[in-house]
Amino acid sequence: MSAENNFWQWFTENEEGLFNADFEEELFDNLATRLQQVDPHLTFELGSKSSQRDFIISAGGIKSSFPAVESLASSAPQLPRWNVIPFRPRRPLPCVLEIGGVKVSSEDVQFSLLDNGKTAGVRLFIPGFQEQDLNWKQIGYLLLDEALGEFDVESRLGLIKMYPPEASTQEKRYPLSELPHAFDTLVSRLAEKNMAT
Repeated sequence: MSAENNFWQWFTENEEGLFNADFEEELFDNLATRLQQVDPHLTFELGSKSSQRDFIISAGGIKSSFPAVESLASSAPQLPRWNVIPFRPRRPLPCVLEIGGVKVSSEDVQFSLLDNGKTAGVRLFIPGFQEQDLNWKQIGYLLLDEALGEFDVESRLGLIKMYPPEASTQEKRYPLSELPHAFDTLVSRLAEKNMAT
């Protein structure tokens, strides 16, 4: 039996407990272990409980593990109470993100979108940003994941650079809340341009 089949067999056998779980550490640890037997980079998120519950399978931002996410999600059995979602989806931006003592309000973050004619890039301007502190970069990537979703960040963004707001750059800056629409517009335009050439 393949690792994927093993995973879904275990998931189906534990479906009741998983569906009703709030934070059962042992059950969630077991779920994480089972996922990592399919691919060591796979992680998960469970949505809130309602008539259906989201089960999000993530590659943890590791692009080489994207095929494993897609394959595992597509091989899911019929699970009426579950919505199996490959990759962390776009979500409303959190008001505040805090990691390791670093706290950022998404309303204070700005972006510039870059266009090299082939791929989109982005500059993020984060108040207090310090290049040498990895917590700031982690917050930047989490904000991008929330705004654009894991798949688009890893597959459709080229250059990603982060700066404090006082950094001098040429491009116009916009509130982060406008990034999804601006990004989709640019990606669509680039796709049309590349199809025409």
